[in-house]
Order: sequence, then structure tokens, then C-alpha cells
Amino acid sequence: MIKELKTLIAVAREGTFAAAGNRIGLTQAAVSAQIQRLEAELGFEIFDRKGRSAHLNRMGHQILLQAQELLRLYDNLGSSSVGLPASVLVNIGAIASVQRSYLPDALAKFHQQCPQCRTRVIPGLSMELVNLVDAGEIDMAAIIRPPFSLQSDLRWTTLALEPYRLIVPQEMEGEDWSELLSSQPFIRYDRSSFGGRQVDRFLRQTHFNLREVCELDELDAIVKLVENGVGVALVPQTATLREWPAGVRVLDLGQHTFHRDIGLVHRSRQTFTEPVRILAQLITEQVAASAE
Repeated sequence: MIKELKTLIAVAREGTFAAAGNRIGLTQAAVSAQIQRLEAELGFEIFDRKGRSAHLNRMGHQILLQAQELLRLYDNLGSSSVGLPASVLVNIGAIASVQRSYLPDALAKFHQQCPQCRTRVIPGLSMELVNLVDAGEIDMAAIIRPPFSLQSDLRWTTLALEPYRLIVPQEMEGEDWSELLSSQPFIRYDRSSFGGRQVDRFLRQTHFNLREVCELDELDAIVKLVENGVGVALVPQTATLREWPAGVRVLDLGQHTFHRDIGLVHRSRQTFTEPVRILAQLITEQVAASAE
């Protein structure tokens, strides 16, 4: 069971069975077989499978938390730390772009200030993470603002507004973003994500006729496809994209610019434990420092 739990964590982190297999040295078929064995033992599915991607469902997120804790205990078998007081655990969900930008520096400062605490970062799409906060399974989540009103006991704290840009291959001529968007192959930001829904609403409101060639969720992959000349794309200018790759050109949408609202979803701050309050403050400060 231990190896199946380790494989589960790898798939949750990497997003596909193939990528997880590359990370832990297994074939895609072996990864799939291990996950099937785990689901058979549990008696329910833990991943929603869509094409080649695999995202944890609601039960899957619960199992992931338990698997991480079980593996921590397993790794500590026989260690001298057994019997010592348990450290305080802070659970935070985060979308991929936040994990690659603001979060690591904030976590580093948190562990310097609160050496008695542990943190667990839960990966996922914004919708999945909102549900985990609502269910009380994680303390807070750094996500894209939902396009709907939050439950009455949840709160929203904006961290950053990221403007959407049209990116095109470097060698592509033309400065009129609307003409290029309507005439060139289009790479779409996946509509299952809140960010992708923003793009979809914008396109429907502006009545563009598009020639779509690909749809995917990973922003770095979208930028790479544009760089390789596959088409053009509408993507947010995230903290990790302050400097765009040399192979793309970036066009401002002018008065049509729309933004991706990145923030923390959490319960009332009055209910925060002191470690959760400190981490939330450090994330907010890290975002502010990155914008300077």
C-alpha cells in the first residue's frame, strides 16, 4: 500500500499518469495499475480523468491528505522524534502558478518565524480548493476568484490582479491584436478552470470567430506552444511571466483588458489560528513585494 500512496501523491502533483511515471521511474501502465489497485481497495474513485489529465475529486483530496500523513508517520518509524509533542499543521491549497511564484518565499519566511509548525500544500484547480476550504479540510487556498458568490461563511482577500495579454510567435507580423486573434490558430486556456472561463466569457462577449487548435490548463505549456508557432493565445501575465520568453511577442488589449483576480479564500480571520494568520500575512506581503 505504501508504494500506491506514493504514486497517488506523484499523480496529484504532476497532473497526468505519464508525468508521474517519469518522476518516480514507472511506466504509465504501472502507474495506472497502482491507482486502480488503490481505488479498488478504497471502494471508490479518487481521480476525475479527462483525456490524459487526472485531477483529484473531492474524496481524492481527503485521501491525499491522509496519504501524506501516513507516509510522514511511516518515514518516522523508529526515529527519536516519536513521543514528542505534535507540531502545528497548517494546510493551504494553491493553484500551480501560485506554487511557482509567491508561495515558496512566503513558506520559507513562515518556517523561520514558526519553526514549531508544519505546512502541507494541496495542489488543485480553484474549484476543487474552494470546496476543500468550505468543507473545513484545509485552512485557506490561494486561487483564482470564483465567478460566483462565495458561501456566506467564506471570505475573499485579493492578492493580485493579473492582466490578460495576447501572445503571438515572435516572427508573426502585425500589431492589431483583434485581427491576429481572429485570423490565427487559437490555443485556448482550459474552460474547466476559472481563468479559462474568463477567457471564454471575453470571447463570447466580443463575438470573435476562432480557429481553435488546442485547449489545455497549464499556462507554461500554452506559452511554449505559442513560442513554437502553433498559434496565438490569451493568457494572464502572472508573477512568473514578468519577463516573457524570447520566442513570443506580447500585445496589450488596451481598453478591452480584463484581469485574473488571484487571492486567498478562507473563513473569517477571527477564526484563524495564529500560525494560519501569520502565513496569510506573509503571503500577502510577498505578493506586494513582488509587485514593486
